[in-house]
Amino acid sequence: MTAPGAPNPAPGTLYVVATPIGNLDDISARALKVLRDVALIAAEDTRHSARLMQHFGIGTPLAACHEHNERDEGGRFLARLLAGEDVALISDAGTPLISDPGYHLVRQARAAGIAVVPVPGACALIAALSAAGLPSDRFIFEGFLPAKAVARRARLEQVKEEPRTLIFYEAPHRILECLEDMRAVFGGERQALLARELSKTFETLKGLPLAELSAWVAADANQQRGECVVLVAGWQAPEGDAVVSAEALRVLDLLLAEMPLKRAAALAAEITGVRKNLLYQLALARQKDA
Repeated sequence: MTAPGAPNPAPGTLYVVATPIGNLDDISARALKVLRDVALIAAEDTRHSARLMQHFGIGTPLAACHEHNERDEGGRFLARLLAGEDVALISDAGTPLISDPGYHLVRQARAAGIAVVPVPGACALIAALSAAGLPSDRFIFEGFLPAKAVARRARLEQVKEEPRTLIFYEAPHRILECLEDMRAVFGGERQALLARELSKTFETLKGLPLAELSAWVAADANQQRGECVVLVAGWQAPEGDAVVSAEALRVLDLLLAEMPLKRAAALAAEITGVRKNLLYQLALARQKDA
């Protein structure tokens, strides 16, 4: 406790520490040093993390910081940080905040002027992307899809024509339903990859068109177990003007001569029945070539 009249100590640092997603050898030397040196570790599940600490001989005290108590208990960690102690934030596996708790604590710490320092390491979505053979220069991470089929399909419809590689997490008991819904919404020919149990004994990375991948998982119950990452190739517009009829292109050209591009594409879609996004891309290309 600070003595009356004494200056307040400099605040501590909140370290956001990535831990292994499977193979314990993936932990970094820096992560181990931080976990040993801090005053307290805020852990998603203290029982799970206690086994990790025991494995590496780390005796730092653990305190729970999970989705059910994070908002209410954040002040407890902030008090320790403001008193000058360093705190490490970890999740059960991988990088905290990536579909795991920690967002509220990090936000509160930054608002209080506390330094937040990332200690990078394993992250399932990046590990899967690095080995998927799908475009990795641009991608989007959608986290977990809704558990209910109607909501799940609605979310998939929202990204149906997303050109970037799509990355999802999914629970093993829903992986087959998820793949079947992806096949229905994206089409059975869309390339995809299931990355399962990454860095663990039964690691699987299987890339196939969605129709074949769904059938492969349905035929093997072992593929419906463990932690799953699903990657889906982004949407690609049909190539060239030949996929649109000459009449649709004539309508588009007439409208482009009379109104702004976006309105012309929308009206041409209403008249011809061709997808608005496709006509918009064609209109852009035709204007550039003009």
